[in-house]
Amino acid sequence: MQKRNKMLIGGIQKISLIDYPAIPAAVIFTQGCNMRCAYCHNPQLVYPDLFETTFKEKEILAFLKKRQHLLKGVVITGGEPTLQKDLCDFTKKIKDSNFLVKLDTNGTNPEILQELISAKLIDFIAMDIKSPAEKYKLFFKGDLNLIVQSLHIIKSSGIPHLFRTTYDMNILNERDLDEIKVVVSNSEYIVQERIKKIKC
Repeated sequence: MQKRNKMLIGGIQKISLIDYPAIPAAVIFTQGCNMRCAYCHNPQLVYPDLFETTFKEKEILAFLKKRQHLLKGVVITGGEPTLQKDLCDFTKKIKDSNFLVKLDTNGTNPEILQELISAKLIDFIAMDIKSPAEKYKLFFKGDLNLIVQSLHIIKSSGIPHLFRTTYDMNILNERDLDEIKVVVSNSEYIVQERIKKIKC
């Protein structure tokens, strides 16, 4: 029987100058997501019928070791990284290699988020705020309280963070954005216009 990879890694961007603010970083794309956004730019990481062959964890770690002279950080994104059962162990291995770690999340797993923060395994957090509460059902069928918990955890973490919203005029309007801005007040917040689908 073939042994399953500990982490389901669907792609890697070997260097990015924009995904981790002011830091050259590699971007690791995890496979699997519990949201369904109509404008998703990485559907091959979300929909199981589009999943491609995953990278082995040891391949990723070996690559990072070779690039220590060039890279300062690693961005773990998705899909949704907090769905990965071995995320904490994997992140620790990256931290042990002296990289800064940024986590991109949709905020649906506050327990894992708190575990990562408490263990000092992440240095920067970016959380997507999809919409005001009344429209969240368009993206997520689970408990909205999980989103609220994650938001509070991040705001009180003391870790550099930002909140962001993808602005699709077919889904959100200016009033929606104003409501979100109130929720994320006193934190960095960016609005991203809907972008074309790309393959990582």
